[in-house]
Amino acid sequence: MATLSFDASQVEPSSGKDPLPAGAYVAAITASQMKPTKNGAGQFLELEYQVLDGPHRNRKLWSRHNLQHTNAQAVQIARGELSAICRAVGVLTPKDSAELHNLPLTITVRCKKRQDTGDLANEIAGWAKKESGGSAPTQPGQAPTIPSWMRR
Repeated sequence: MATLSFDASQVEPSSGKDPLPAGAYVAAITASQMKPTKNGAGQFLELEYQVLDGPHRNRKLWSRHNLQHTNAQAVQIARGELSAICRAVGVLTPKDSAELHNLPLTITVRCKKRQDTGDLANEIAGWAKKESGGSAPTQPGQAPTIPSWMRR
């Protein structure tokens, strides 16, 4: 439970957000965590992405990857997806999911109907390296700079 000091009559209500149109977006993973599956017999890695540019800048999306599951095929699919993500951000042997954070990549987003409500929802269907361009690479011994999309 959380104590609130809030007056809804003083704030315009949110109208919600429609799913992003299907397509490719430059994004970065901004958060990650392992969570238990519904039945408790496994765990999935949940990744949070933030769109970095364009008209949908700052919108968030999520992907889930069943890295520990009773279904071997689910694990195989998740490991393939994680491999694509690692290659897209250039971190091939992460020891912690935080190593994948704040690195730009291109995600392919599609829209699909939710089974429970029939509403359209976004699903991340692909991961690729971000197209070249923008900032120059850091030289050895040079302090890394904060990418422009991370500055406020």
